[in-house]
Amino acid sequence: MAKASLTISSRNYSSWCLRGWLICKFAGLEFEAVKVPLDDASARAELLLLAPSFLTPCLTHDGLKVWDTLAIAEFLNETLPDATLLPKDPEARAHCRAICGEMHSGFANLRAALPMNLKASHPGFKVWAGAQSDIDRIVAIWREQLAASGGPFLFGKTPTLADAMYAPVCTRFVTYDVALDSECAAYRDRIVSLPEMQEWKAAALQEPDEVEELEVEF
Repeated sequence: MAKASLTISSRNYSSWCLRGWLICKFAGLEFEAVKVPLDDASARAELLLLAPSFLTPCLTHDGLKVWDTLAIAEFLNETLPDATLLPKDPEARAHCRAICGEMHSGFANLRAALPMNLKASHPGFKVWAGAQSDIDRIVAIWREQLAASGGPFLFGKTPTLADAMYAPVCTRFVTYDVALDSECAAYRDRIVSLPEMQEWKAAALQEPDEVEELEVEF
C-alpha cells in the first residue's frame, strides 16, 4: 500500500472534506489526515463558498495529488481493486455516478440555507421554499434507491460513493431538525451512526477553531 495523506480543512464545517474522508475510508485506503488551519485564506474562502474552485480535500497518493471528491473517488476505484465505491453492475454504477454528480453540482439553496455545522442544533428550524425543493429532491433519490437496492444503503448492503456524497446532508438534517418520513429518517440515522461518521464527529467537536460567518444566529 502506498503511503497516502488527505488534506482537509474543518471537520465541523466542511462537507466536502467529510465526503473525501469517507470516500477514502469506504475504499479501505490507509491514509493520514492533514488539517489546514482555518486562518488559511484559501480554506476560509472554500468554507464560505467564495472560492472559484475547491482544493480540499486533496489526496496525496505515492506522490500524486488528486483533488475534488469525485476525482478522488474515481482514482481510488481504479487504484484499489477491492474498493467498493461504485457498484459492480454497469447500470447501477451509471446510476450511482448520476446521483453523485447531482449532489456534486447541485442543491445550492440547501448548501446556503443549511450550512454544515456539527456542533450546532436548531430544533424547529424554518426551512424556506428554495431549500425545501432541494430537500424534496434528495429524499426522492433516497426513497427510489432504497427501494431499488433493498438497502440498508443506497446501493445495497455496503456503503458506496453515493452514501459518502449524501452523508453531510444527513448531518444537516439532524442539525436543522428537518422533518423526514420514517424510511428516510431511518436512513439518515443509519448514516450518522456509522463508525466512520462517529469518528469524524468526535474530532469535529474537539476543534477549537470557528468561522464567525458560519456561526449565524438563526
